[in-house]
Amino acid sequence: MHTLSFVSHFPLTPLHFPHYTTKSKNFPPQLSLHSHPINGFSSSLLLTAPKASPFIISTPNIASFRLLAASVPGARSDEPTRASDLVKTLQLGSMFATWYLLNIYFNIYNKQVLKVYPFPATVTAFQFGFASLMINLIWTLNLHRRPSISGSQLAVIFPLAVAHTMGNLLTNISLGKVAVSFTHTIKAMEPFFTVLLSTLFLGQRPTFWVISSLLPIVGGVALASMTEVSFNWIGFTTAMASNLTNQSRNVLSKKLMNNEEETLDNINLYSVITIISFILLLPCTILVEGVKFTPSYLQYAASQGLNVRELVVKSVLAAFCFHAYQQVSYMILEMVSPVTHSVGNCVKRVVVIVSSVVFFQTPVSSINTLGTGIALVGVFLYLRAKQNKAVPKTN
Repeated sequence: MHTLSFVSHFPLTPLHFPHYTTKSKNFPPQLSLHSHPINGFSSSLLLTAPKASPFIISTPNIASFRLLAASVPGARSDEPTRASDLVKTLQLGSMFATWYLLNIYFNIYNKQVLKVYPFPATVTAFQFGFASLMINLIWTLNLHRRPSISGSQLAVIFPLAVAHTMGNLLTNISLGKVAVSFTHTIKAMEPFFTVLLSTLFLGQRPTFWVISSLLPIVGGVALASMTEVSFNWIGFTTAMASNLTNQSRNVLSKKLMNNEEETLDNINLYSVITIISFILLLPCTILVEGVKFTPSYLQYAASQGLNVRELVVKSVLAAFCFHAYQQVSYMILEMVSPVTHSVGNCVKRVVVIVSSVVFFQTPVSSINTLGTGIALVGVFLYLRAKQNKAVPKTN
């Protein structure tokens, strides 16, 4: 056996190896390529060749080539995996940032619209209608597969759409009556209703730690409510009722969407529910609030000092953000676990509360801030307790 050593700065070109390249998976059987790591990098290549020729490798009998460098820690084979993980992390981080940013703008534009246009059912119906147009555009352009809905699927989805409609309508009623920060503080009570409804309808018994985490949530919301400057009973009760309807939707989805034949992917489920919500809410809106979006009414409103152009622009922006943030939310849900998504949703609520207080310059007392903080800490504890429950014990 003859040993030939190439220093790493001496390139292995086709001139020296006319019949083999490093891209091939089959290498000469009696030729091994060794990598000697120095500070994580390869410093030399040792080639062990048959006795026939010390310099030229041209024997046709050679059929494979064994690469041993892959076993070395920090080998280059790990670099594509690390690069791929980095890309995924950056992509996920950008999606979370987009989700939060869209939520901030939605709440700001939505509050501005509801201040000057106090018709929450009309505003909600417009948002559902705009989202329905966007969804059909996405399906038409084949950006996402259009689902084929059967009668049995529609029967299962319908109650979810009713709860979705009520949840969004009640939230907009609350936002029209109280500060954005207060509405989202009340909506931190969602875990309480999740536990209550899961116990009643799914038979799930909460653990001691889950129940314990609800105490700071309830106490924090109560403390924040007692010291809220913009407190209004309609705003408070509708925000609380939106918690009930939204969590009813989630519990119903677990109870009803348990058959694989009836399930849709998250984005299509949201899309179908949104379209049904628009169809359900439009006639109810006209019946309750009347037609408040005709040119004649808007002309009358303009004569009363309403800036119609600004109203239309902000309504469209709010509707776009409404659809976009939910679309991004469901895209994130397909990439991460439900617990991770719930943690992100809790952080989103903190971001919305802080940004709305800063933007609208909402007066907040120290006790109110303390109550909001306690409630949000309780939500994190709840998610932690749920995560510990979800992880099976290993021996």
